[in-house]
Amino acid sequence: MKIILVGPFPPYRGGISIFNHSLSKELEKENEVHRISFSLQYPKILFPGKTQYSEFEGEPSKKLINSINPLSWVKTANYIKKLSPDLIIFQYWMPFFAPAFNSIVKQVKKDCNTKVVVICNNIKSHEPKPVDNIMTKFFFKNCDFFMVMSSNVEQDLKSLVSKPNYKKSHHPIYKIFGNQVSKKYARKELKLGDEKIILNFGLVRDYKGLDILIDAAKIIKNKISNFKILVVGECYGNEQKYLKLAQRNNVEDIIDFRFQFVPNDKVNNYFCASDLVVLPYRSATQSGIIPISYHFNKPVVVTNVGGLPEVVEIGKSGLVCEPTAKDVSQNIIDMLNSDLTNYNEFISVYKNDFSWSSFTKNMLELVKV
Repeated sequence: MKIILVGPFPPYRGGISIFNHSLSKELEKENEVHRISFSLQYPKILFPGKTQYSEFEGEPSKKLINSINPLSWVKTANYIKKLSPDLIIFQYWMPFFAPAFNSIVKQVKKDCNTKVVVICNNIKSHEPKPVDNIMTKFFFKNCDFFMVMSSNVEQDLKSLVSKPNYKKSHHPIYKIFGNQVSKKYARKELKLGDEKIILNFGLVRDYKGLDILIDAAKIIKNKISNFKILVVGECYGNEQKYLKLAQRNNVEDIIDFRFQFVPNDKVNNYFCASDLVVLPYRSATQSGIIPISYHFNKPVVVTNVGGLPEVVEIGKSGLVCEPTAKDVSQNIIDMLNSDLTNYNEFISVYKNDFSWSSFTKNMLELVKV
């Protein structure tokens, strides 16, 4: 079967790019796979980070789509039509890309009898604008099938599409971040001591609740000792507000801020050095951080928002709490006072439910090709 995947691919960085790379590697085991990426993903004025690129190259992709240039959309559609694929898979995570994707789909479907499936990472933006739903609906109207990875996104889909043809499947576990290394080795590499390490990993954005964790740190500090919170990820916003909050809470000594992007080949050190991973989000669809945690057999403390609780076996793979400093702190304390080995052993088996083969099987059963 001839399949085209559309969306960012490495060297573009971020979860969607890694997802696309991993999915393409799984699909090409039994199919002819073509990768179509961006020549321009975000204009500089719209991108809050330092760079859109990583050092990881991945497999070659055709860099055709300029997100703000309709001429490139025509060029992309013509390229796809020449390939005449059986299936086109779009990654969707921001309404900003809906005009480009919709234009491509409409042009292709005029001349090709191909099926189109959308993998819905997000449907509604974390920072919504009035026109978002309109753009998304126009794009989805021209698509045939949808994959969702959480009940939250499932409900968003149903709110925009009448009787959508879809399937829900867990976010698969990335294998791109390398193998486990010993805690001793990882901590030596990261210059960490022998404290209990609580990891908060990933891009820092307001909705991810780092301020909640900093407030929780003040409570934890008054109840237990010999721990450190490791905050790792590039900050899409004002770093100073978090540093000042830590200072006001008198917790600078127990929070290690590392506001930096981590290359793929260094990610394993941070997870292997840690005892647990905390996601204090205010809102969410699903998260790629939980599958990474499970890949390294690390338990999680997540807030009860979006699809986060759906992939946590409470008391076995992690704990679920409300997005408040009081509840986050109590659940972290409860986990640190428990036998983490039991969590590690359960996750080592539980994570088999999150395979790429299972995800692709569900998707191909949905489209029946």
